[in-house]
Amino acid sequence: MKTFVTICMIAPLVLVGCVGMRRAGERQAQRENAAVEKNYRPHGGQPTLPVLTADSGLDDFLRFALLNQPAVESSYYDWVASVQRITVERSLPDPQLTIQADIMKMLVSLMPGISQELPGPGKLKARGAVATAESQSKYFAFENAVLQAAFDLKKSYYELGFIDERLRINRETLSLLKDLEQIARSQNETGKATLQDVLRAQIERDRVATEIANLEDSRQPMLANFKAALGLNSTQSNPPAPARLEMSTNLADDEELLRTAFARNPRLKAMEADVRAAQAGISMAYKERVPDFNVGLIVDVKTSPVLLRPQAGMSLPIWRDKLAAEVAQAKAEELSARSRLSAEQIALTVEFAEKSFGYRELNRNLVLLQTQLIPKARQLLELARANYLSGRIDFFNLMDAQRTLLDFQMSEVEARTDREIVMAELSLMIAGRQPDVSPLNPKALKP
Repeated sequence: MKTFVTICMIAPLVLVGCVGMRRAGERQAQRENAAVEKNYRPHGGQPTLPVLTADSGLDDFLRFALLNQPAVESSYYDWVASVQRITVERSLPDPQLTIQADIMKMLVSLMPGISQELPGPGKLKARGAVATAESQSKYFAFENAVLQAAFDLKKSYYELGFIDERLRINRETLSLLKDLEQIARSQNETGKATLQDVLRAQIERDRVATEIANLEDSRQPMLANFKAALGLNSTQSNPPAPARLEMSTNLADDEELLRTAFARNPRLKAMEADVRAAQAGISMAYKERVPDFNVGLIVDVKTSPVLLRPQAGMSLPIWRDKLAAEVAQAKAEELSARSRLSAEQIALTVEFAEKSFGYRELNRNLVLLQTQLIPKARQLLELARANYLSGRIDFFNLMDAQRTLLDFQMSEVEARTDREIVMAELSLMIAGRQPDVSPLNPKALKP
């Protein structure tokens, strides 16, 4: 009995200190996890968020969103869990402490023991390889979540700025229309124009005033989108709207961008990791044909001298149809993963072609509006005003010149906004370029 008690006390203390052998993939995943943790969740908590003001730059808003967005955090902890799962999958099962006894009228024998399951050769390595590949897929899902959060922030940032720009232009137009109405009144009082011109000016003024009211109302859902992109919930106060918009520089040429997309796009990288996981799954399926083993030792403490009873056993993988089905399943999963990867590569190429064409078209339209149409429309309005005052044209032509300028100004703002959103899609969602303030950039979030 004393021997049994001693074994029960010492064995758990010895076994608790055991650690398994880490493999290269596991060590690499843990190093990557530790590097990202320093930036994204140092000491297990959220780092200090930047203080946002109306004068904050786009990088400050991006940094806030990437650190605070719950979707990014959820994806991050999914990846962390998958990294820890590698250790679980490559580790031996827990040993078992057992006790047996023979009892008649009294205790005849007392046999404490310990046993250990030993998976067949290569099985733990194969399971660890599958878990490692699945962890890589989770990492790229986290990377994609960061890019998606950055894109959502940029999109809402520029859309909110678009509303503010439209409001500014409409308010300037309203002020202009008030001046034109006053000109029409003066012309009417001197008999050079009819009351019809005054009414036309008032109609246009009221239309623009209503448009301003509609834009002010539509600004609320845009601000709500901006708030959501920052990861703020409904109980938190609204963020300050940016006082000025930061415009991006031109993108690199198409060939370089497409090469970057195939090299770094996280959706493709995740699918490549799925293929590797499926390949490791095939290896693991073949390993199921290898038997597992069990070894143990029982000590009969009632005998004198003490009796040792070694034990050994092994599984018998005799069900050939089951083994063949496991291999066939693993091979089918690998073919499916390869097909998904090929389909995504094709879809990425098509999406890139569409977005790059849209970017070039918007660039051409923007250059035309900024360098030709808007300057000429302003000149046309000034000439129309002078000609109306001299009686050479009617008020209808003056209002037409004013509407032309307004339409071109709105088109220019819309083209700038659409161009920024397309650029964000190309660089973030297609090319997979992490923002400078991304937590995946080692120097990104340091003060």
